[in-house]
Amino acid sequence: MKKRILFIMLAVVLALSVGIIGCNGGQQEEEEEEEPVEDVVVGFIGPFATDDGKSGMRGMEIAVEEINANGGILGGRQLKLVKADSAQDITEGIKAYEYLNEVEEVDFIISACIDDVSLGWMPRLAEYKTPTMDTFTTAIVAIDLLVDEYEKYKSYFMTTPTDYFMGAAMIDFADSVLKQEMGWDTTVLFQEDTAYGHGVGDFIEMDLLPLAGITMLDRIIYDVDTVDFAPIFAEIEALDPDFIYTINSVNSLVPCSQYVEQEVPIPMTGLSAAAIGAEFWEDMGGQGAGISTFSPPPALGCKLDPTTQAFIDKYQAKYTTRPSYPYFNGIISYYGLYIMVEAAERAGGFEPLDAWVSEMLNTDYKLYRDGEIWFRYMFYDTVEIDPVFERTNPHACKFDFAGEEGMVGANGVQWYEDGTAKCIYPDKYATGEFVLPPWIE
Repeated sequence: MKKRILFIMLAVVLALSVGIIGCNGGQQEEEEEEEPVEDVVVGFIGPFATDDGKSGMRGMEIAVEEINANGGILGGRQLKLVKADSAQDITEGIKAYEYLNEVEEVDFIISACIDDVSLGWMPRLAEYKTPTMDTFTTAIVAIDLLVDEYEKYKSYFMTTPTDYFMGAAMIDFADSVLKQEMGWDTTVLFQEDTAYGHGVGDFIEMDLLPLAGITMLDRIIYDVDTVDFAPIFAEIEALDPDFIYTINSVNSLVPCSQYVEQEVPIPMTGLSAAAIGAEFWEDMGGQGAGISTFSPPPALGCKLDPTTQAFIDKYQAKYTTRPSYPYFNGIISYYGLYIMVEAAERAGGFEPLDAWVSEMLNTDYKLYRDGEIWFRYMFYDTVEIDPVFERTNPHACKFDFAGEEGMVGANGVQWYEDGTAKCIYPDKYATGEFVLPPWIE
């Protein structure tokens, strides 16, 4: 009897063991079948603390949310956004680019770095060959790297006008407005000592001012840490130019505010990065009237297409801290992420790199207003010669002076006494006209 009971107990234990093993086996099979689809990791690199850095980051955040809500990419894979702070410092920028690649193992990157920082991590890009798009840098030096060593740098694309293109737009404005309308033909070039400042300044001095028939009386280069501009402005006044052409992108609020405080009696235009943002009027204590600047499009104060306006509305509803209106690179980061993802969809992914690069070069991303092309993003290939400078610009955005074709150009923006900023160039996007600072008659 005891043996029979023992036999029954062993049989039950064996049956339960088989059942448990069977259940576990079934669970393993089920887990294998339901294994989650791997995310596509996109990295943001840029300065976390600046308005332009925040703009770029926020543009990406909105695009990631939209794409994921619409089912993701590449057969339902979700985008995962990771971030690295470049802190507007070359060394920190290199570390940030390395972190995104080595720790986060990103599939692609969008950058909001300033020129010097991007040029710092470009050698690392050549090693990682990670698809990377710059949305703030305009350094022609970066494009020249592709001209000289295409295979090393072919994963890089630029969605802003290069230094040369920005300089060309600025001089076209000087010729058509400052010279033809205002009668001015002498200037002093007043620029910061940065890669960007020299890139634009060199081209303006050597090629563009002579073409416009404008005489440069002097070229004054200042350190970005300068805090007292009174001696410099006094030197410029002594030269008595018709206007000042400035290039300041780092700590640019300082020369702008001192120009106004000292009521320098010479009109100043060119590029002042601080004036690109909606907070400029507040930062200047309501004393920014007359300051004008150039910006890659679409800039503050421009006429916009409905799609871009919808993005602006979504941005302002989502974010309550500055910048209250995205810098141009925030808008470009938003569209840039869509451009990179759509190229990956056509190529079947970001690998192999050559397939993705080929599809990026096939990009023709159009935005419409009133039935016509308003903005258009396209890239130069390796052999295409641009009609303005008759040179190759591989992977740079195609350039269009007046926006007639809708391709990337440059927008002139000016601040008025009522605290509003309006686009003054080119006519297609303009909402206002060029005026003198209120203290100049």
